Amino acid sequence: MAQRTPLFETHVRSGARMVDFAGWEMPVQYAGILEEHEAVRTRVGLFDVSHMGEVVFRGPRALEALNRLFTNDLSKVADGQAQYGCLCRESGGIVDDVVVYRRAADDLLVCVNAGNRQKDFDWLSGHPGGADVKNESDDWAQLALQGPRAAQLLQRLTPLDLMPIRSYRFARGEVAGVPCLVARTGYTGEDGFELFCPPAAAPRLWDALLDAGQAEGIQPCGLGARDSLRLEMAYRLYGSDMDDGTTPLEAGLGWVVKLDKGEFIGRDALVRQKEQGLARKLVGFVLTDAGIARHGYPVVQDGRKVGEVTSGTKSPSLKTSIGLAYVPPALAAEGSTFGVEIRGRAAAAKVVKTPFYTRK
Repeated sequence: MAQRTPLFETHVRSGARMVDFAGWEMPVQYAGILEEHEAVRTRVGLFDVSHMGEVVFRGPRALEALNRLFTNDLSKVADGQAQYGCLCRESGGIVDDVVVYRRAADDLLVCVNAGNRQKDFDWLSGHPGGADVKNESDDWAQLALQGPRAAQLLQRLTPLDLMPIRSYRFARGEVAGVPCLVARTGYTGEDGFELFCPPAAAPRLWDALLDAGQAEGIQPCGLGARDSLRLEMAYRLYGSDMDDGTTPLEAGLGWVVKLDKGEFIGRDALVRQKEQGLARKLVGFVLTDAGIARHGYPVVQDGRKVGEVTSGTKSPSLKTSIGLAYVPPALAAEGSTFGVEIRGRAAAAKVVKTPFYTRK
């Protein structure tokens, strides 16, 4: 039986098309993916992301314990700041990519991917390091308000001054009378906020944002637009672009791996991999031929398979087919060419710099 977020009835009532995503019944679209994508890039869109999970580390050893499980360096993060990074196995394989919100050194909230809720909690609670580790996923709903007009809309609904809440910062305050953790984070490449709130209040907050956002041209959005928006930014999707069998270095996430911070699980394997050199790399590419590359399509060179597409779509903003793929290092440089097998035909592709889309 698929799980449902506190906004399920709201989505159905609004005519959203519902699909199964990571065991959750979620809206894939409302008006349509292209329209919703455009709304986020030019105005403002609202997403239900309550399927994401939350694991909390508390106690005097919380920071030290979580930092030993995290590739980035939480000791460099101030209270009220968030940090992106990976949880790795001893092998260097990625358990999940997560965002950690540091409320205090003894109170850290880890936001995990929906499909990994239980797996991540099992992994984190299996390595508590003296911290009190709790799965609080059911205690939170989460709404994402994203787009260039998100701040002006949100500011009308909250007494919080949003100006000091810069990217990857957060504060607590009320939004439309609902107590929230207001974070300037998101998965679209646009300015915006993620609002963590009590599940029972989520429908009221959703309706208040949609009502107040009419002047900004707000649009409720589904997972379809969320996926096309994140791919234009070359943001990785767990389960597609990386998993337990890929390392952050292969996935192009070396920037969130701080090998010099001291011990963390997976560090030794990543040091070895860095010394020996990568056998494959995740690259961004555009198709220079007709067609759309999709997840799982083979990457070919001289008639043989040399890699695989992990994400692909036709970019609504750029009107061209884009994708991410694992390829041998020899094909990873910008400008390198290869084929993507689409229905038995090798469509020409070229490696390009990411993100594919840049805000004007």
